[in-house]
Amino acid sequence: MFWIDYVIIFIPLIVMISISLYSRKYVKGVSDFLTASRVAGRYVIAVAGGEAGLGLISVIALVEVYYTSGFGYGFWSKLTAPLAMFFALTGFCTYRFRETRAMTIGQLLEMRYSRSFRITAAFLQSASGILNYAIFPAVGARFLVYYLDLPTYLNLFGWHFPTFGLMLLVCIGVAAGIACLGGQITIMVSDCVQGIISYPLYMILIIYFFWKFSWGQDILPTLLARPAGQSFLNPYDIHHLRDFNLFYVFVGLFSSFFSRLSWAGCQGYSAAAKSPHEQKMGGLLGSWRGGFSTMMIVVIALVVYTYMNEPRFQPGPTGANTVNCQLARKTLSDIAGAPRYDVQRKAILGKLDHAKPRFDTKTRQPVTRSANPTVDNYRKVATEELRKVDPKLAQTFGTIHTQMLASLTMREMLPIGITGIFAVLMIFLMISTDNTYMHSWGSILIQDIVLPLRGKPFTPEQQLRLLRCGILFVGLFAFVFSLFFAQLDYIMMFFEITGAIWVGGGTVITLGLYWRKGTTAGAFSGLIGGAFIALGGMFCQHRWVSSIYPWLERTGNLTGFSNFLTAVSKPLNPYIVWTVTPYKFPVNSREIAFLGLLTAIGLYVVISLLTCRKPFNLERMLHRGIYSDDGIGKPVEKIDIIKFCKGLIGITPEYTTGDKVLAWSVFIWSFIYGFIGCFIVPVVWNLFYQWPASWWGNYFWFTSLFMAA
Repeated sequence: MFWIDYVIIFIPLIVMISISLYSRKYVKGVSDFLTASRVAGRYVIAVAGGEAGLGLISVIALVEVYYTSGFGYGFWSKLTAPLAMFFALTGFCTYRFRETRAMTIGQLLEMRYSRSFRITAAFLQSASGILNYAIFPAVGARFLVYYLDLPTYLNLFGWHFPTFGLMLLVCIGVAAGIACLGGQITIMVSDCVQGIISYPLYMILIIYFFWKFSWGQDILPTLLARPAGQSFLNPYDIHHLRDFNLFYVFVGLFSSFFSRLSWAGCQGYSAAAKSPHEQKMGGLLGSWRGGFSTMMIVVIALVVYTYMNEPRFQPGPTGANTVNCQLARKTLSDIAGAPRYDVQRKAILGKLDHAKPRFDTKTRQPVTRSANPTVDNYRKVATEELRKVDPKLAQTFGTIHTQMLASLTMREMLPIGITGIFAVLMIFLMISTDNTYMHSWGSILIQDIVLPLRGKPFTPEQQLRLLRCGILFVGLFAFVFSLFFAQLDYIMMFFEITGAIWVGGGTVITLGLYWRKGTTAGAFSGLIGGAFIALGGMFCQHRWVSSIYPWLERTGNLTGFSNFLTAVSKPLNPYIVWTVTPYKFPVNSREIAFLGLLTAIGLYVVISLLTCRKPFNLERMLHRGIYSDDGIGKPVEKIDIIKFCKGLIGITPEYTTGDKVLAWSVFIWSFIYGFIGCFIVPVVWNLFYQWPASWWGNYFWFTSLFMAA
């Protein structure tokens, strides 16, 4: 990077931090700190909430998924559109939640079950959320180490300290500082400033990418060059994809029923609007803005995959071959840079250096000492050698190598100026998400655990101090966890397994709102059973290479265990394939989460039926019938076609003409165009004529790039 890149990075950061410091003067009490006094308008919600909801970790995670499994499987995710319409039309869960008049999910759980269950649920939800967040700073800090080409270890006064740890302190410190200064007010102001600055920078990046890479000559041929059953474009040819496939989509659709009210990652934004109507309008506006952000992630994934796999980008001192070698060396120094690995690391680096391309000083063409110095060569050499040292270290190497591929590729690919623009965009996304999640989970710790346990309110000053302590605790936990926790799987899979700790929460909320026979005993069973499956799965994943597989092999149980898993998964092949290897636990995180959800549902229903002595009075909790304010309840209304259509997209008497235009435009874009035009029509067409892969390439270009732009 050149000095101009650092100027591009630091000036916007200074502006954002200065405005955040200025906004602190508006924090007068607990309400300001938690919900920004509920004064935010729709545009602030749209811009700031969109910035907070995306995040650097989302960019890295999605690029990782697209690089591994492509874009074809995502076609089936369009089935979420009718589900979203169903949720909007019926007010599934949200309408009944409003009828309870509870202010928080914790309060609802206490109404429906018991106070002890509320506290237990808060503990599990907080544990799940904080663990889920804990790798956010790790991914951001490691991205900066790789992108800025910093040394992986520093020698500080004789202490060998990882640069990753120092960057982790900086990243967490900045985000925690903004969150602690003024809570939701400073978070919202800083996120809004970042969003305003980021949008034109997105456009500069997109223009550069489209100028450098040709769709017809570079991108499309690279995407089409895939083995049968692993297409990156054709959704009917993805049956050999392992982790991100049709089963992954199915679980997402199924679990959406039981996670409707269960997650609270951006709690501050959900209560910051000046009215429920402004909250809804902010979400609609954000859907338009989010489309461009999503396209940016897709384009980044496309150019990274093309740059690393298209032959014309392979040679050169900054070409894909060089990037592959640098990535392997950097990752090796990162995860095995401690002094105790000096001998082994130097030996492996020597083998990597032997395969490193050399360039003729006149022709600038590679003169290689290896027949095919590709990413597989470098990664394979390092992985095989690391397995001799520590099998778990080899697994971590593979995870970080895949995770940081985009970081190193973008560093080598981008020219002066654009390099700084990409860096400041990623730093903005990192800060905006980190401070939002720290605030959300720190607030939940205090509001849903500490306050109920204490039994009496704190003074406003005491509560503000506790809220800041909660934020700092979340940041401190993330620092310790990130520093010592070895990442062994895709980021999206880590989200799955940590979110599964709370998988029973969605079950007890959803069934508790709609089923009278649900009991407190059933709720405890479902909540704890789902968490047990998730925690057990996490344990198996982390101990498989180092302990479980060697134990099975040593005791002679390996063959029987392998045959059992193969037989169980065989009916679901090829989408679920449980093959036992010494390198990775055969059941992935999505599958563990699904097993946890089924366990939670099954235990809740069975234990409730066994312990239910008297059906729960839902009418009283929902204030219906004789329990309504007038003792009668609302009369049943006749719904004509106009009311039906308005209800379908949520139009109420509060809507102005401009609001109605916005609502209908989102409905037409997402449902008429997105679902019917881009999903139903291709599905029906392919019933009579199977599109070739090149047609799916044109479809993807039109829907995901041309129309999104």
